[in-house]
Amino acid sequence: MNDTIGIIVLVAGIILLAAELIHPGALLLIPASVLLMAGFLWIFLPNALLDSDYGIILIIVAAVAGALLEIPYYRWVAPVHAPMSTTVGTLVGQEGVIIAPVLPDTLRGKVRIGSEVWSARADVAIAPGTHVRVVGGSGVSVSVEAIAASSDPSGGPP
Repeated sequence: MNDTIGIIVLVAGIILLAAELIHPGALLLIPASVLLMAGFLWIFLPNALLDSDYGIILIIVAAVAGALLEIPYYRWVAPVHAPMSTTVGTLVGQEGVIIAPVLPDTLRGKVRIGSEVWSARADVAIAPGTHVRVVGGSGVSVSVEAIAASSDPSGGPP
């Protein structure tokens, strides 16, 4: 009976390890290693683990506790970061400068946002050199609106 439980625990550890290899992310490494070690101990040193039927409960609790402690640890070690590629969703709220005239209902307008140039759309015509803010977009074009000019500290035009 003890060997059967040890084999079941060992197989469960192997399944978790295989799942980790198929979908890497280190989430299943701790529970898999706990189950593998417990399975080996159960088979080769059955009295060392526990000399009762509650040993399997202790192993399951250790595996679950390891998984629950692992999640915050990996959030601390590898925090979530912004996507490496630029998408329309990551540009919303950013500011840029019009480099080719934006006309309503066309995609001929161009806006420079950071170091990238995107096709721009707007409800009104916007001249080159105008500072704009991205308010949305789809595909490879962004919807922009002109940023209201701030008051000039010198008191007026030169």
